[in-house]
Amino acid sequence: MVQSTSEECRALLMDITTSKKFSFSGIPEVSYLSSRKVCVAGYLGVIPYEPVLRLQQILMQARAKGNVPDVLLLLQHLPVFTTGRFRGEEDIIVPPEVLTQKGIAVFHTNRGGSITYHGPGQLVGYPILNLQENRLGVREYIWKLEEVVIKLLLTLGIQSHRVAKCRGGVWVGEDKICSVGIHVSHHITMHGFALNVNTDLQHFEYINPCGIKGAVTTSISKLLGYPVEVETIIGSLLHSFSVAFRLKCQQGDDKWLAMLDALSG
Repeated sequence: MVQSTSEECRALLMDITTSKKFSFSGIPEVSYLSSRKVCVAGYLGVIPYEPVLRLQQILMQARAKGNVPDVLLLLQHLPVFTTGRFRGEEDIIVPPEVLTQKGIAVFHTNRGGSITYHGPGQLVGYPILNLQENRLGVREYIWKLEEVVIKLLLTLGIQSHRVAKCRGGVWVGEDKICSVGIHVSHHITMHGFALNVNTDLQHFEYINPCGIKGAVTTSISKLLGYPVEVETIIGSLLHSFSVAFRLKCQQGDDKWLAMLDALSG
């Protein structure tokens, strides 16, 4: 099964590498390999954490070899806590049986930062970008990810900001609305940001979010006073991302969904 999955993923990447052009519904054909200014963006729906982690790893390797353009994966996760490379598990403040009862998994990752929560109603973005080609340092890259969210929230009438002592995230007043945590290897990024849209905020009470004791989280829906669906803000997010990174986002949902199917067996 592992060999079959690997072969299928390699075939899908070969399709991306050898095809001169791709055509997506409602979007003109674009030659990916002729321009570094193209970013393939895909919305994957609600997906478990592990196959998306594996997809990121595959795309990261392919991006490092120049076999795929920059990529932005957008999705929601099933309930999961993820910890950082060096810390996070100590910030789970409920017994393991509570997490089991609630159906919340825990994954150790190689990103920076501490623990955070992902779940339905949260828009997660995983950019697989070549920082060197985009002429970005790590700090500037994180700043731009935060800027993407800040500008998106502004279109909804929500004023947000960074907090200097809490690097990697976006806040509204004293409440955190978005977490940012990344990993970079050979100039290629993975992991990214998690924006609370209409998330179940109760799950954040089981942890010290981002390792901050007493931190309070909020969401777009809570701030606006009415439910907001994740899918309704994706267009604005893509526009904000394109402006911040000076990349032309083209939709490629089908390619990444096919790879996820292969990874899920």
